[in-house]
Amino acid sequence: MTGVRIAVVGGGIAGVSAAYHLVEAHPDAEVFLLEAEPVLAHHTTGRSAAILLENLTTKPNLILTRASVDFLRDTPTDLVDGPLLSPRTVMHISSEVQSDQMDELLAEGSLLPSPSVELTVDEAMDYFPPLRRELVDRAVLEPDCADIDVGALHQAYVRGFRRGGGRITTSARVDAARPDGNGWRLETTDGDVCADIVVNAAGAWGDVVAARAGVEPIGLQPYQRTAFMVSGPRCDATGWSFTADVGQNWYVKPDGEQMLCSLGDETPSKPCDAKPAELDVALAIERINEATTLGMRSVNSAWAGLRTFTPDRSLAIGPDSDQPAFVWCVGQGGCGIYTSRGAGVLLADLALGGEPSATFGGADVSGLLPGRFRSSG
Repeated sequence: MTGVRIAVVGGGIAGVSAAYHLVEAHPDAEVFLLEAEPVLAHHTTGRSAAILLENLTTKPNLILTRASVDFLRDTPTDLVDGPLLSPRTVMHISSEVQSDQMDELLAEGSLLPSPSVELTVDEAMDYFPPLRRELVDRAVLEPDCADIDVGALHQAYVRGFRRGGGRITTSARVDAARPDGNGWRLETTDGDVCADIVVNAAGAWGDVVAARAGVEPIGLQPYQRTAFMVSGPRCDATGWSFTADVGQNWYVKPDGEQMLCSLGDETPSKPCDAKPAELDVALAIERINEATTLGMRSVNSAWAGLRTFTPDRSLAIGPDSDQPAFVWCVGQGGCGIYTSRGAGVLLADLALGGEPSATFGGADVSGLLPGRFRSSG
């Protein structure tokens, strides 16, 4: 692959993981990353409070999760300064009318390496003492989850990419991309760039980048989610679970002396620099106060991010079926952090016309290929 030039568009977790694994798999290729903002990870990645949680995604995405877990738990020491994961249990609670949803959650969780476990109400109170006991009908625990140090993970990929000879250019928005012989000429705000292959890892802007390249969009939909921090209870919350309503109507995660909270909202949005919605903050506070004794009144800080999904909510990874020199790595939705290693490896496997590597153990990755969104796919 000597002389192949690969342009990765987007500097969030998808872009840096793709770039890192491309230089790992194809060391003779020239790989460079273009980021529209002055800094990497300005949008969704930099606003993510990620948890390794295998039981809340699609079956195709689980292939990527399983290909990522070992890397997250035992990251090469030359890429990080310390562990990326901190143990955390995750608990889902429900009212009596949500019992069917709990049955579905348990059924899906029974297939995991660390299966989901149903708790008694007494046990649930131990995992999150502020719950209003009389409102809890059932509880399910995901026992083997973890908080992810998103910044350190993102930097690990950047570090490995640069060590592999990769180059990063910021403030380089791609305004147009035109076929140029067998490759592309990209018009960016930092000047024209030539590449043989374009990797579209532009997150919420993925369909925008495709349209600018004359490639048919695949129907990406960004959704805004607002999150905020409040002061925690005046007691030691060490060991408390990340706790969520099974209908994803709210969630709370202890975070040092504060609590991270959200409505779990999904508000359709255009690609943008998302801002927190005051109404979503207020509704989340109302719901969490109804379900717990936390008694939240004021907010210390708030932010918002975009979670972008394909039409079937599984990632789209690999060459476009109509334009193979245009390669997709989009649709990370709410699982882009903990699937990043698997997504990067699969992207590197497929980008130059290869097949999925042994990393995936022969799993059927057809549910991740972008061709499924084409009429002939």
